[in-house]
Amino acid sequence: MSKVFLLEANKEIDRAKQVVEVGQIIQMEGYSYDRYVVYDITKNQWGIAYKLVNLRTKEFQTADIIRPLKEKFGIGYYYDSENPQFMDSFEVAILLQEAEQQKKAENAEAEQERKRVEEVREIGRKRFAEIFPEDAQAVIVARLQQDDSDRMTDYYAHSTQRTVIIGFSKHKRDLFSEMRKHAPNLEETAYLAEFNEDYEHREKYSMGNGYYLGESKYSGWIIEKVPVYNRERTIEDFAYTAGSEENIHIGKPTATPNKEEEPQTNQPTTESKGGCTLVEYSAKAVAVFGETRAIKDELKAMGGRFNSRLTFNGKNLAGWIFSKSQEQRLACYFGLD
Repeated sequence: MSKVFLLEANKEIDRAKQVVEVGQIIQMEGYSYDRYVVYDITKNQWGIAYKLVNLRTKEFQTADIIRPLKEKFGIGYYYDSENPQFMDSFEVAILLQEAEQQKKAENAEAEQERKRVEEVREIGRKRFAEIFPEDAQAVIVARLQQDDSDRMTDYYAHSTQRTVIIGFSKHKRDLFSEMRKHAPNLEETAYLAEFNEDYEHREKYSMGNGYYLGESKYSGWIIEKVPVYNRERTIEDFAYTAGSEENIHIGKPTATPNKEEEPQTNQPTTESKGGCTLVEYSAKAVAVFGETRAIKDELKAMGGRFNSRLTFNGKNLAGWIFSKSQEQRLACYFGLD
């Protein structure tokens, strides 16, 4: 019951056999390479458990397998059987006291955060229930994605930094035209109102990311629909998001200009910077047309999104679309202020 076989090391370990003592220093190999001191040793039906304190972070850990350093193979806890190191019992007691105080402070902080989150959720439940239509079959949301990938190790991941409720739907069908209609409700996603086939992602397959509108699932803003299967469950799911008024941008959806139609306003400001034209593209967006290849990096850094299907003066043109809030910055860049 207490014996285990480590396949990667091709070795059987008897966890009932004690290999280190209280006060002995061991180390982690493969992750942080931190050092620990054993402050207690207990026994259970599976063998021996070693209670550890990290000498650097003062965090508690438990290990049931500690191997000799001379037989190191893979990630794990190791002890030096040739030159074992020990910490004085008084030093261990001081370290343990500091670690317990730190843990107590962390628990108090975690409890305070739990209460704060619950207070926000309570506000959000009421607020979301008030705006949640009885006939809603889906919630349309904008999400700000952060790329957490480490391409050096072929690790690909992303996390959502912010979720904003921008609309509701009376059906569960994933329609990009519907997502585009709600895009102007949030300034940061206004550029997604323009048709761009490259922004339409259909990934409804195993391990896929579903349907979403945006440049990338890994970074930047995207828009997607969240189906409603249970009203109370949906209210609970969006309680924390709705707890902040900044995360609710519900407005009357505006029609998305057809790729063959001219936007409401196309008034060129002037031409500058190698023949580029800055225009007021719509009520919530400005655009840059012309020879932009040489300055594409600067335009992207200013929040621009390239779209090959914009319209200007009745013609289909490729250009860069920006939020209206970037107009002054663009005017300064083109020397128009």
